[in-house]
Formats: sequence, structure tokens, C-alpha cells
Amino acid sequence: MGTLILSSCNLAEFPKFLQNQTTLYYLDISANQIQGQVPEWLWSLPELQYVNISQNYFSGFEGSTDVIQRCGELIMLDISSNTFQDPFPLLPNSTTIFLGSDNRFSGEIPRTICKLVSLDTLVLSNNNFNGSIPRCFEKFNTTLSVLHLRNNNFSGTFPEESISDHLRSLDVGRNQLSGELPKSLINCTRLEFLNVEDNIINDKFPFWLRLLPNLQILVLRSNEFHGPISSLRDYLSFPKLRIFDISENRFNGVLRSDYFAGWSAMSSAIDIVDIMPSRYAGRDSGNYYNSVTMTVKGLKMELVGSVFTIYKTIDVSGNRFEGSIPESIGLLKELIVLNMSNNAFTGSIPPSISNLTDLESLDLSRNRLSGKIPPELGKLTFLAQMNFSYNMLEGPIPQGTQIQSQNSSSFAENPGLCGVPLLETCEGEEEEATKQDQDEEKDQVLSWIAAAIGYVPGVVCGLTIGHILTSYKREWFMRIFHYFT
Repeated sequence: MGTLILSSCNLAEFPKFLQNQTTLYYLDISANQIQGQVPEWLWSLPELQYVNISQNYFSGFEGSTDVIQRCGELIMLDISSNTFQDPFPLLPNSTTIFLGSDNRFSGEIPRTICKLVSLDTLVLSNNNFNGSIPRCFEKFNTTLSVLHLRNNNFSGTFPEESISDHLRSLDVGRNQLSGELPKSLINCTRLEFLNVEDNIINDKFPFWLRLLPNLQILVLRSNEFHGPISSLRDYLSFPKLRIFDISENRFNGVLRSDYFAGWSAMSSAIDIVDIMPSRYAGRDSGNYYNSVTMTVKGLKMELVGSVFTIYKTIDVSGNRFEGSIPESIGLLKELIVLNMSNNAFTGSIPPSISNLTDLESLDLSRNRLSGKIPPELGKLTFLAQMNFSYNMLEGPIPQGTQIQSQNSSSFAENPGLCGVPLLETCEGEEEEATKQDQDEEKDQVLSWIAAAIGYVPGVVCGLTIGHILTSYKREWFMRIFHYFT
């Protein structure tokens, strides 16, 4: 037996018959109901290389902390979504993929993990780890491509020594990291996913990220980033960027009119390799997901896994941007979500937004925008949610099923706006309504006149015919009377 897959089989106990399977090299007993500890004998199977025991109720390992090291050829170990607690296991040097997210590990990450020279993927998200991120991955490990430490209690600065040049996906969101974003990331030319949301990182906008040719996801949300994100010297071009979320920071300044001109992946439907692995897309891929929290259609939601292949979003809300919304926003024809709310944008809404034919969510609320809502927006048939409230907009709300089906709150606090769905009717609409009422009254008068005209001849005609018939009947009666007499 080389491969055994018993995933989602409602197992309540660890399969004991495996103890004699000396040729077993791939074991998957994930998504069952097995409790207790992982038996010590498992690691004595001589050919075992891939082990997935995720999504069970395991709480620990039998034996000492180095028990797993007996499995000298172990390549992948997935223990995610269990109830494992300390102590943290010591892994063999052959380990390439270790997935330990969604458990109850605490304390600091053991420095011994840095000595795993073959380690490619390390995912320890959603635990209770604290202290600092180990300062050793660059020194000891030159192959680490996935490092996910999301939703723990890590603090201190993000160490430069933790950045491997091979990084493809880095997620340290929802911790308590401070200081600046490590500039050693500039050497990570393979980096596709970068998420540092919900920390207390205090830094200027990292213009140097534009030098990363493969960057697709950039999330700086909810930190203390500050300063401008546009300059005359640094032209910002993200050819593969699909998600850009810098919301809830202290960025300011004016965005250049051509700011979005070089964002090719949002401008056209180009093929980009999916960096988000689906569950066991391959035997070596492991079971992990990239995820970010974003505001979509007015609600905060978490995008996980394959959803990333669909969404192309820009969120710059909750900052201090001024000036006009760049006209170049209309170039991003693949955009699905655009959130520029809670800033100080002025000027009119660019008509070029009507070019975003795939747009589903648009939020421009709480700015200082003036002028009219471009009537062309009424043609965006996929635009399910929009918010223009708390601006200085004026004039009629554009006609269109999607726009006029919105709640009136989407247009509130714009004293000059009028029309459906607001109660305020536009001045021209009142005149038009009055004219229509007058026309209806005229039509009613004409209808009565026409009826009267038709009624009078009818009566006259009826009386005439009646008189003729009566005269004829009298003459006919007199003839019959004279005949019999």
C-alpha cells in the first residue's frame, strides 16, 4: 500500500491497521472526528513522506518532542485545524511543507524551525504565538517561499533577517508588528502576495514595491502608513496587481491624473497564474489558503482561496487624499470593487468610471465631490451597490434600474441631489409633472366634449327613428281596421 486516503469518512479512531503498512508513503485521514494524540508508532513507518491529519480533534503527539524526527523522510506534515497545544514538535530536516494553522500553540516559535534547510512552506496562522518573528530564515533557509503567520500576537519590528529571497507569499496580518516594512522585500522578485493588514506598522508608502514584477496582491490595510502615494519622480506601475488595499491609514496628497495608467492586470483580461492553491491541488501543495479582509458592497468580508481569481479591487478608503479622482481610473475595465470613501476628494465624479462595465460595488461617500452624478453610470448593469452620500453633489440622479433601485441612504446628505430614490423631486420634474397634469385635464375635457358631441346626434337620431316607426305603426293599424270593417 503506497497511498491511503480516508478523508471525510467519519473516523473516530486512528486506523490501527496502518501500523503494519511498511510501504505507506502518503496518508490522508483529514476531516474526520479523531480525538486524542497521534500514535508514536506512525513515525516509525519507513516510507512515510506525506501526512495529512488536518481537521480532526488531535491535541498532541505521543512520545517526546522529537518523536516526529524518527520519520527521516517526511516531506509534508499538515496538522492544521486541530487542538494541538505546546510543546511545539521538532521536525526532521527533510520537511518541506509544515502546516500548523488553527491550533492552540503559544509562546515563541522555536528557533529550530529555521534550521530546516528544505523548508518551502510554513503556515502557522491563527494560533497564540507571541514574541518576535524569528530572525533566522534568511541565514539558514534560502528556499522558504510561503510564510504565513497571520492572526497571532507577534510584536516588535519585522526583522530584515526573516525575509527569504525566494518568498512568493507573505502574510503577517493581524498581529502587533511595528516599525517599518522590511526593505529586504525588494529582493523578493518572485513575491506575488503581500499582506500586512491590521498591525501598527509606521512607514511611508513603499514605492520600491513597483520593482517586484510578479506582485498581484498588496494589502497594507489598517496600519499607520502615511504620506503621499503619488509623486512626480516615482511613476507607479503594477502590471500584475489585482488587489490593492491601502485603506484605513494616514496616506494623503493628490493622485496624479495618470496614476492607474500602468495597472495592466486591471485594464484587460490577461492570463495570470493563480497563486491561490485550492485544497490539495497537487500532492505536494499542502492545504493552505491566502486570505484578506476587505470591504465589498458596504460590508467587511474575508476573501479566501479561489475567490482571489475573481476579484479585482481597489480600496483607498479611510485616508486623507485630496484633489480630483484620477481620470485614469476609467482604464481599469476589469475592476469589480472600487472604494474611495472617507477621504477629501474634490471636483466632479469622472465620467470615465462608466467604462468599468464589470463594476459591482462603488463607494465614493464622505468626500467633497461636487457637480452631477454622470448619467453614463446608469448604464452599468452589474453595479449592485453604490454610495454617493455625504458629498456636495447636485442635479438629478441618473436614470437606470441599478441606480434607482438603491436605498435613499446611498444619496443622503447631498443637498443639491434630486430624483428617485430621494423624495426631493427635481425642478424640471415638477414643471413636467404640472404640464402632464394640465395635459391630462385637457384630454379629459376633450373627451367629455367628444362624448357630448357624439351623444346629441345620437339622441336626435334615436327620436327621429322612433317617430318614424311610431307613424308607420299607426298607419299600418288603421289599414287593418278599415279592412275588417
